[in-house]
Amino acid sequence: MDNSVEKNKLDKMKELVSVLNEASNSYYRKNISIMTDFEYDKLYDELQELESKTGVILEDSPSINVEPEISNSLARVQHSAPMLSLQKTKQISELINFIQDREGLLSWKLDGLTIVLTYENGKLVSGVTRGNGIIGEVVTENVKKFKNVPLTIDYKGKLILRGEAIIKYSDFNKMNEDSGDIYKNPRNLCSGSVRQLDSEVTAKRNVNCVIFSLIESSDFISNSKKECFEFLTKLGFQVVESEIVNKNNLKEKVLVFKERVKSYDIPSDGLVLTFDDISYSKSLGATAKFPRHSMAFKWQDETAKTTLRSIDWLVSRTGLINPVAIFDPVELEGTTVSRASLHNVSILQGLEIGIGDEISVYKANMIIPQIAENFTKSNNLEIPKICPVCKAEARIVMDSDVKYLYCTNEFCSAKFLKKLSLFVSRNAMNIEGISEAILNKLISEGMIKRYSDIYKLEQYKGRIILFEGFGEKSYNNLISSIEKSRNVKLENFIYALGIPDIGLSRAKLICSKFNNDYEKICALTFQELSNIDGIGEVIAKEWVDEFNNETFREELNNLTLEVNFIKEEKKDTSLNDLTFVITGSVNNFKNRDELIKYIEDRGGKVLKAISNNVKYLINNDVTSTSTKNMKAKELGIKIISEDELVRGEF
Repeated sequence: MDNSVEKNKLDKMKELVSVLNEASNSYYRKNISIMTDFEYDKLYDELQELESKTGVILEDSPSINVEPEISNSLARVQHSAPMLSLQKTKQISELINFIQDREGLLSWKLDGLTIVLTYENGKLVSGVTRGNGIIGEVVTENVKKFKNVPLTIDYKGKLILRGEAIIKYSDFNKMNEDSGDIYKNPRNLCSGSVRQLDSEVTAKRNVNCVIFSLIESSDFISNSKKECFEFLTKLGFQVVESEIVNKNNLKEKVLVFKERVKSYDIPSDGLVLTFDDISYSKSLGATAKFPRHSMAFKWQDETAKTTLRSIDWLVSRTGLINPVAIFDPVELEGTTVSRASLHNVSILQGLEIGIGDEISVYKANMIIPQIAENFTKSNNLEIPKICPVCKAEARIVMDSDVKYLYCTNEFCSAKFLKKLSLFVSRNAMNIEGISEAILNKLISEGMIKRYSDIYKLEQYKGRIILFEGFGEKSYNNLISSIEKSRNVKLENFIYALGIPDIGLSRAKLICSKFNNDYEKICALTFQELSNIDGIGEVIAKEWVDEFNNETFREELNNLTLEVNFIKEEKKDTSLNDLTFVITGSVNNFKNRDELIKYIEDRGGKVLKAISNNVKYLINNDVTSTSTKNMKAKELGIKIISEDELVRGEF
């Protein structure tokens, strides 16, 4: 072959390796996307095709190296065997060719952080991340804070498992709602949560672990992976959902999973097909990167061609101006789509966007609309030099080699609208019946220029009742809700102020740490804040900068003239960190739910099954020979009655 052609291919491979490694490094180490998933997959496929044609694989190629997910702070340990990634396909026909005449197990490919769990003598002794596949990070104390990982199990032999640490979409959305939309996606939040130096931060993030593989068991023997899953389920583990398949029903089962992923609460970016026969799987061996016993199936993205009509530039409460593509409506995965976020200026420029371009769009993980390709690449779009709302200067800011557009005006009305929306929200001042549309109207009419103005709206009654769709009744309801909000917990008030990176959980943490002393909290120093677990230096600096801002302090003073901080009664924590199981009938409470609430209100936790994790079994018939009583006695768990619980005599 012509040497010049070969050289061109090698040069292209070097370029692809460099671009892909940069994108991977940004995503896994910095939680920043510098290209779309679609673009990454396209470049990765191009690299693999060139490697196949030339027979050359560069030393740092992502096709033989796993993601660079290693912390500089956590202790490290070498895995007993390399944790290889899986060969991928988007074609069901390739899965059928892979399984041939054998039986397989089809399960979700979960989008989180892989964890190795080790149990000895019935106790969890180790939790380690996948890391780079050779070296993992020790996160044992963090794993102990996962919501569904048993600390002790009814199995005394050595047990090694692999699972995926995940944060459910429902939990992710709730955390974002409470924190002001500071988290980008569940996968990145999960990765950061598992690899925290402070396990108490992990405990607040609702991390779960879903087991997908039994690696070693000293005295449980089975040649079926399905049977292994059943064994682990009985021990109390959450095991990945799976289906037994063969070449005849495989396509049908894949399509069922594909339909379910649209509403599935656990992040998933595809499926995994593996042979159910463990002996056969082991006999297949592995390539340099892939085991031969399994194959990953990534969702075949349904794409649709359309025409880009405009770019909306949306201003957030931090001043970040986000580009959103507006295009002719298309049908994708059963819904009509006409908008897609472009994330940042770097991604927009990488796509060489221009108005009128022919583009294709898809749904990432079948959920989030994205631009896949730009066929025209006219690159005629000018990045705004002024804010689309307040017309002040808009400036491009570089952060970790990614370009972002920001409004420079501290008093931009769009920023203020977003901040005011947070201020009135349920977890902040909780002013009901005041939509963002009404807030926008009040701002544009000059009735609200700062937070405290919301408590002076009565002077504008004559104008407000004339708003379209409003009226006297709506006005009275609004004023009533505003008056009700004057009495507020300090933690909700602090959250309402929109201080950068201070969500409700951090507001609660700070208020609790300093005994809800408002004057003290307003005067906190950088050192006092950065010493709080879960705050750190970056957030401490943002806090201090905000409270040193003269405009912010003035507004704070105005607000404190309008509100009263609720003094909370001292909480009963008599059952803190105690775990209970309830059995039999209840006597002193209306029902079992009322008893559970009594325990949880005092810091206790109610479990469903007897295990070494349980401190007390509540049974009004303490002499009963029921299964739970017998199991409790066997494990040395004290059995108490409701009366003893209420009197605290245990």
